[in-house]
Amino acid sequence: MLDGVARAWEETPLPDGLLSQVLFAGTDERSVLNYAQWTSSSAHREFVRTEGAGLAERIAAVLDGVGGVGDAGPGRFRLHGSLLLPEGEAPAPGCVVRVAFRTAGHEPARRLVDGLLEMFGGRQSGDGGIASHFHISEDGTQVVNYSEWTDAQSHERVAGTQLQDGGAVMRFIAGVEGVEPLGFRRYTAPRGLVRA
Repeated sequence: MLDGVARAWEETPLPDGLLSQVLFAGTDERSVLNYAQWTSSSAHREFVRTEGAGLAERIAAVLDGVGGVGDAGPGRFRLHGSLLLPEGEAPAPGCVVRVAFRTAGHEPARRLVDGLLEMFGGRQSGDGGIASHFHISEDGTQVVNYSEWTDAQSHERVAGTQLQDGGAVMRFIAGVEGVEPLGFRRYTAPRGLVRA
């Protein structure tokens, strides 16, 4: 499935304004994460207007019959902040986790991200975690944490201990009005298409 999505992208002319793109295969073997960085929202909008429909049709043909793959489609987000390991200590990620939240506007989205950044002192805590990059959607209705891990097992351990209901992180999230956690999905290290 991932190879088919990669081929659909490779058959599309390289759009102006695309800085980088990486495709990830879900550990559930049913989902694909497309993480692309653009020079501006207007560059992405122009691509969607001119090439996006044809690409969407080719990708839909690849995914036909799979069902329940990914989310509702592309969204535009801006990086709001990151948790990082000290420079020189970050290994290459073996797993990426996409954590999603529904938010009732930009203010609750910023309170969520700023509070998490403060809670961790701006540093990734280790335990297999490499980095967490918090993105807020342009319309303020979503926050996505693009989180890098050494491997899926490290994320499973942390999710099963430090991120349980009643723990400090989940208590903080529950206390931010206008924020609803939507869960997470794990992906393998990049495969298929990498453009930069």
